[in-house]
Amino acid sequence: MASPSFCLFAALLALVSWQAIASDPSPLQDFCVADKHSPVLVNGFACLDPKYVTADHFFKAAMLDTPRKTNKVGSNVTLINVMQIPGLNTLGISIARIDYAPLGQNPPHTHPRATEILTVLEGTLHVGFVTSNPNNTLFSKVLNKGDVFVFPVGLIHFQFNPNPHQPAVAIAALSSQNPGAITIANAVFGSKPPISDEVLAKAFQVEKGTIDWLQAQFWENNHY
Repeated sequence: MASPSFCLFAALLALVSWQAIASDPSPLQDFCVADKHSPVLVNGFACLDPKYVTADHFFKAAMLDTPRKTNKVGSNVTLINVMQIPGLNTLGISIARIDYAPLGQNPPHTHPRATEILTVLEGTLHVGFVTSNPNNTLFSKVLNKGDVFVFPVGLIHFQFNPNPHQPAVAIAALSSQNPGAITIANAVFGSKPPISDEVLAKAFQVEKGTIDWLQAQFWENNHY
């Protein structure tokens, strides 16, 4: 039978281990500017030698106050992540401006590596997210100027401008320097090479001709 001291040690070890994997470790230095030319492969980017770091590594003249042209689904996502600002490396944050045409939408998508918090700057948005299986519960809300909504990490979500006459604008912050985006329709019907129409017809319970028509469409990316 294990001694009480051993049981206490095991319990403390389990507690410490759980805390260690529950979140990222604390930074060990002030910053880790991304060295995009480093041959070292890590989860993210290797650090640029601090003696070569300048203020410009933390800056971008992004003109996020300037309206953007929208695409055929009626939106334009201007994402500022570690690819645009190397100083974001390891900091776990990025930002995006989203422009919506009248009746435009940011179609159902997911960010595999980030929670998103969205603020409406202009106009009105109908937003929502869907929980995971088996419930697939929809949480949705109509937002007006100044309203804020949160999309939990990894869950499918969307934004739609219900106004047929006025555009809308939002700013989103994401909890990753490289949040990623998977637009559902683009991934399912626009994959390269395409997913078998037999597989998709069975999954969506439709005729293969319907799948073939969907796969023949041009699935435009709205992230720029």
